[in-house]
Amino acid sequence: MASSKLLLFFVVLSTFKFISITCTDFAVGDEYGWKTPKSKNDSQIFNNWASKNRFIVGDTLHFEYDKDSVLAVTEEEYEKCYSSHPVYFSNNGDSVFHFDRPGLFYFISGVSGHCERGQKMIIKVLETAHPPQSGAEQNTTIGTSQGNAAPGFYALSSPTFVLFLVSFVGPVLVV
Repeated sequence: MASSKLLLFFVVLSTFKFISITCTDFAVGDEYGWKTPKSKNDSQIFNNWASKNRFIVGDTLHFEYDKDSVLAVTEEEYEKCYSSHPVYFSNNGDSVFHFDRPGLFYFISGVSGHCERGQKMIIKVLETAHPPQSGAEQNTTIGTSQGNAAPGFYALSSPTFVLFLVSFVGPVLVV
């Protein structure tokens, strides 16, 4: 009897991993990296890459580059391909940017002329936990996870999980 209770406890505990959020470290541009597009036909390479991934709060971007830099900027600075006071700046060749909030993030190269040639990117970051919406409440369609995108699981707060355990598993273990 005690072994079946213990088994039930581990089964319930192991299912918790399926409802937790895992954050992902994205390599910007995958194998292409963060570098100036080779031709005008490639000017949307980074926005195309970003649109194929799903980003959530807690994820990170990993920029790898040579003799370049990465700046997180405002929308206006993104459009102008210039920033004198970026939100984020790094030029060490191996930069990591952490998403700490949902919303739009704008990135450009800090090297003159690179942004104008397409070395820029917009990323939309989603909240980690969203209750499912009905069809009438949805304003946009969010694509499915692809590539190395974060899994689309919902977060479950600790108090909710404890309440679940106490309500459903507790009586079984007490008996």
